[in-house]
Amino acid sequence: MKRTYIKDVQVDEICKISGWIEKIREQKTMMFLVVTDTTGSIQVAIEKDKIAELASADFEKISRHSVVTIWGKVVSAPCVKLGQIELVPSGIEIESLAEDLPIDDQTAGELKMDFRWIDLRQQKQRLIFQIRTFAEAKMREYFVDRGYIEIHTPKITSQCSEGGAEVFTLDYYGQKAYLTQSPQFYKQMAIASGFDKVFEIGPYYRAEKSFTARHTAEAVCLDFEIAHVKSHHDVIDVEEDWMLYVMRKIKETYGTQIKEIFDVEVKVPTKIPRLKLKEVFQIFRDVYGIETPEEKQLDLDPEAEKLICEYTRDYLDSEFVFITDYPAEARAFYSKKITDDSFDCMGFDMLYRGWEMNSGAVREHRYAQLKQQIEEHGIDSSKMADYLEFFKYGCPTHGGIGFGIDRFISKLLDLQSLKDSIFLFRGPSRLKP
Repeated sequence: MKRTYIKDVQVDEICKISGWIEKIREQKTMMFLVVTDTTGSIQVAIEKDKIAELASADFEKISRHSVVTIWGKVVSAPCVKLGQIELVPSGIEIESLAEDLPIDDQTAGELKMDFRWIDLRQQKQRLIFQIRTFAEAKMREYFVDRGYIEIHTPKITSQCSEGGAEVFTLDYYGQKAYLTQSPQFYKQMAIASGFDKVFEIGPYYRAEKSFTARHTAEAVCLDFEIAHVKSHHDVIDVEEDWMLYVMRKIKETYGTQIKEIFDVEVKVPTKIPRLKLKEVFQIFRDVYGIETPEEKQLDLDPEAEKLICEYTRDYLDSEFVFITDYPAEARAFYSKKITDDSFDCMGFDMLYRGWEMNSGAVREHRYAQLKQQIEEHGIDSSKMADYLEFFKYGCPTHGGIGFGIDRFISKLLDLQSLKDSIFLFRGPSRLKP
């Protein structure tokens, strides 16, 4: 008999299910099991005096999270809260007996991470990754449907894409190499190759010794890069359309479940507001009475990101906001200045529910200007020679983003930490399992 997923069982039909034993409840003459698979749960009602003919001797050792295959008839059971049905077995096979579980619902987070595969058996945890799968599919769908080329860039490289120290180094056949901090350089190479519009979903590696709820050493991000842009608003237009497309699809398919299971409303704005960085500090002053020293007006710290998101939620009816026109000195060396002698660059961030989701910018595409900006950021341009080669032989204007999927799912579902949105988290003190 072919296996039936629990969501597909029908009253008065004979079926075979396989899954974990979630609960065991005994009465004088009856034993009740709640069996769970990836699609749902069902109650199994067993007459105790029939256990010997239904199952092997191992059944006396049955425990929570043991794996079983059970076949029998599904009957109507109006008193059963779990779908008003139950399975009356005609056979039980013990696939795997479970020892006493090392964690439960009250276990501290770090210990749960030690036994992540057990923690992930919960319906709520499984739903996180079902939603994440759907969200990533819609992210990819948007770009594929609009003629973007999907690329898969190397994750081992000879250069640091951000020019900083927060990189993992490794020995690569006797050469010093790095795990990529982003596919930035290779996206730009794709534009110089004439690909025009590209995207990628892949891992980032950052050797930050951060222990916050939003940092990870290994993140999964979506990047896109487009050619022939005039300003950062051309890039923002694409991201806004993409983000609202994804949010609408999530709300249509999972909005009700997200509300029921996570108690979170999926809100899709009609438009995402755009505020210049200088305007943000003006809002802090005018609305909240917060004066920000001029030397601290180069960027937003986590508290400022949270506050401006509260402002756009309360006053502009959007939990998303774009912050634009950052000082060039505070952004990556490849960010194009608004004018060659401008203090500000065509850089921006998108924030959602208090967290930065991504940075983006128009990139400097002119060889001489890019080399100069590398030097202005205190980087030896000779060490960036391979990257600079991309711009020697003609390259169109271009810009793009790197969007953190882990962070997005964490905020979408209001999870305690982005660790909960990642299958296996990696951080300064986490290398197992």
